Amino acid sequence: MIKKTRALSPRDAIERYPALGCVGTLANLRCQKRGILYYKMGRKVVYRPVDIENFLFKNPVLTIDSV
Repeated sequence: MIKKTRALSPRDAIERYPALGCVGTLANLRCQKRGILYYKMGRKVVYRPVDIENFLFKNPVLTIDSV
């Protein structure tokens, strides 16, 4: 069975992933065509959880213990 994930509004995304900052940060990144992949339905902006996690885990920092 395929698990369906719910699309998140910018406010929901911030609540679920506090590391993103604030709603204004997401708006600024969208305006600059940077940041997390997003989708628009009319005026509404939504994010997929998988796209948020890909963005957050894109640049890991290698430590001495992880090598």
